[in-house]
Amino acid sequence: MNQEVTDFIEGLKDMWQGEQSNNLREVVHQAIPDVQERIQYKKPHFLKNGKYAAVISTSKDAVSFTIFSAVALELPEGMFDGPPERKTLKLRKGDSFDSGQLVSLVTQASSSL
Repeated sequence: MNQEVTDFIEGLKDMWQGEQSNNLREVVHQAIPDVQERIQYKKPHFLKNGKYAAVISTSKDAVSFTIFSAVALELPEGMFDGPPERKTLKLRKGDSFDSGQLVSLVTQASSSL
């Protein structure tokens, strides 16, 4: 794991955002065991074979998780937003997500990378 990404997550002001970001980071590591992490555009990016697989971004009241190469994914209705090639899940304080489902989606999306 990249120390810059760890520092980013630990530096988040709201504890719940840090917890969600750590959980999402773990999802990526389960889905892509050899994932590369880096901070780019001031947010954690996750790469497989040098190509974007996922990104975590935070705003004042949300944590967003974007999956790249998402065109072929069968996604739950109303859970994700965005164009076909990248889909974003927006989590607010108190929201939860199915880790197993997200691991499966990230695994599928990154299989072509």
